[in-house]
Amino acid sequence: MQRDHDPDVFRLEKREDGIGLVTFDRPPVNAVSRLVYEQLGRLADRISASDIRCVVLTAPPGARAWCGGADLKDFVGMDPEGRKERYALINDQVQRFYQLDRPVIAAINAHAIGIGMILAGLCDMRIAAEDAGFSCPEIDYGLVGGGAGLFAQLGMPEAKIREMLFTGRRLSATELLPTGFFNAVVPRERVLDTALDLAAAIARKSLPAIKARKLCSTAIGGLDWFSAYLIAQEHSAALAAGRDGQEGVRAFLDGREALYGDA
Repeated sequence: MQRDHDPDVFRLEKREDGIGLVTFDRPPVNAVSRLVYEQLGRLADRISASDIRCVVLTAPPGARAWCGGADLKDFVGMDPEGRKERYALINDQVQRFYQLDRPVIAAINAHAIGIGMILAGLCDMRIAAEDAGFSCPEIDYGLVGGGAGLFAQLGMPEAKIREMLFTGRRLSATELLPTGFFNAVVPRERVLDTALDLAAAIARKSLPAIKARKLCSTAIGGLDWFSAYLIAQEHSAALAAGRDGQEGVRAFLDGREALYGDA
């Protein structure tokens, strides 16, 4: 539970264009502690209760890491039961973030290590700095990371996943670009602007359609393609009867910009 004196490590700025800009700021390296997991879940709840249309998750300019991995101080003296209790907390908060009904773009302007790489994978889209490093170093600490299934679901080649998990080796975004993990890899100074441009294109859409599309996309995990297709059809049928669904069709037929009212 967060205490009054605990700092907010996720700063949320709601922009006029409907984008929620979230800055992860926990010096020196944005390490993920119990507090960070708790705040990640609360951040998802705040966004879900708002009219934010798209989220961009970044780190402060000049940060040593976008997310530097787990805070190893949490592991000192930990026994198996303590580890399982920590996992229970993690699983709850990570699911709240993953199931957020708004798209999230990771603007990865520095290294993403361990849970940082998983956090990037939980986002819907990823823009990375050319020189940002990515690794799963848990094996170097005598531990096992849990991201293999997520990376496989995202379509990363199994051979590359195993290379990273077994060696702990750090690879640059440029080296990982062929795996399909990123939407774009750009110079560091262009990461945030590129992510915001992508978010702005999404934020111009109807909010009910954005939320439904995110729910459909999340549902794909673990389903065969046709089951996911049926879920999308259900949401589409409901949207078709809504004001925005009708407006979008009329605007296209009229050759004009749609005027969405989020209904």
